Amino acid sequence: MFSARLSTPRDGSPLRIAHVMAGSAHGGAELFFERLCAAQVETGEQVTAFIRRDEGREARLAEKHVPVERFRFGGRLDLVTPRALRRALTGFAPSVAVAWMSRAARALPKGSWVNVGRLGGYYDLSNYRTCRHLVGNTRGLAAWMVAQGWPAERVHYVPNFADDLALTAPERPAFLRARRPFVLALGRLHRNKAFDVLIRAMAHVPDAELVIGGEGPERDALTELARKEGVSDRVHMPGWIQNSGRLLKACDVLVCPSRVEPLGNVVIEAFSAGRPVIGADIQGPRELLAGTQDGLLFPSEDHRALAAGIKAVIEDPALADDLARNGRARFEREFSAPTVLARWSHFLRREAV
Repeated sequence: MFSARLSTPRDGSPLRIAHVMAGSAHGGAELFFERLCAAQVETGEQVTAFIRRDEGREARLAEKHVPVERFRFGGRLDLVTPRALRRALTGFAPSVAVAWMSRAARALPKGSWVNVGRLGGYYDLSNYRTCRHLVGNTRGLAAWMVAQGWPAERVHYVPNFADDLALTAPERPAFLRARRPFVLALGRLHRNKAFDVLIRAMAHVPDAELVIGGEGPERDALTELARKEGVSDRVHMPGWIQNSGRLLKACDVLVCPSRVEPLGNVVIEAFSAGRPVIGADIQGPRELLAGTQDGLLFPSEDHRALAAGIKAVIEDPALADDLARNGRARFEREFSAPTVLARWSHFLRREAV
């Protein structure tokens, strides 16, 4: 799958990498954690995933031949996990231990290895006190870490990669009516994702159908909003979609309407799928799309502006084709697996013990 081969240390042995994740069952960071672990194993590194107990994640990692160690990863009063994690890490003897998000970082002990904190959001950096280095997946996030007082030489920008969807066959959901434009959004049903803004926008995009792939605490509120806006028959929420590539390839436009979005993995995934993308003019989507011809931005919270952007894309095939082609080229330059794996390899080998 991954054409790039990582270099090995001077003694010829693979790098030993511990990835520590205490996140939830679903989420962008959790998904990329699994992708990176699997990709590094495939390219020859010795990786072990130290994770919160989760049968689904364990099964997916096992399918990709990633060894797994399981822990409770409770709250701040959990005194068992840090001790157990120390024993397991000492036994594995990694060169580098990478903590994903705050809970994992708080439990990560110091040892003979180098600790790295990988952040995909603006988290409390006091949780990363055992880490020597911090990695942010956007340039804006890395700059923020430096502004918070971390030495610039110990802050690094390494982007995410997305699966290459060039050869993925499109699959339009059977519940969509034929010959209607298909708008797609992906993410947790949480207020930060602003799917309420997107549902309001759909009231101004006649005949188009919307699929929101995700699950979360806002489901009931979003269902009620769709009813009030008169779009219930055109808004579909089928739950969390583990493998969204076929839907991405089939949609007419991917929308990232978030209120809070440090990166926006779905934007990169839309690039990979060669589909037009529209994002809110905040944080990650702005970094990815501002000043480019790779996608459109709309003012955050402005559902009418979002509706105008969706209509522009679905009513102008030439615009849609240009955005799709430019986004795909951007993916190949910056966000393909070989490109990003090479950056991770360079960083980890430079800093490893």
